[in-house]
Amino acid sequence: MINGLFGRAPVPIGKGLLSNQEIAVRSVKVLGFSCANCKRAYKLIEDTACAKGLEIHLEKVEDAAEIAHHGILSMPGIVVDGQVVYMGGVPSRSLVEKWLS
Repeated sequence: MINGLFGRAPVPIGKGLLSNQEIAVRSVKVLGFSCANCKRAYKLIEDTACAKGLEIHLEKVEDAAEIAHHGILSMPGIVVDGQVVYMGGVPSRSLVEKWLS
């Protein structure tokens, strides 16, 4: 199920539960001001998580103070579990898969 909407609270995406195992849910933020690349990056992360059956909390952040706090100089910025992993442009699908694994 795909639930991501810009400007909303983080939404869990994917299934993420396998039998009796606990799986850490990744927190992913796409930081930017609704530019085309920001939207494409968000959609790529969302689609990749769904395709892999992973549960993530995906959030679109447009607050200038939070973007500055992370030191993002080029958008979109992507933060996974509190760490900036990418900025400027749309990452490759294989890179997104690596972040989510």
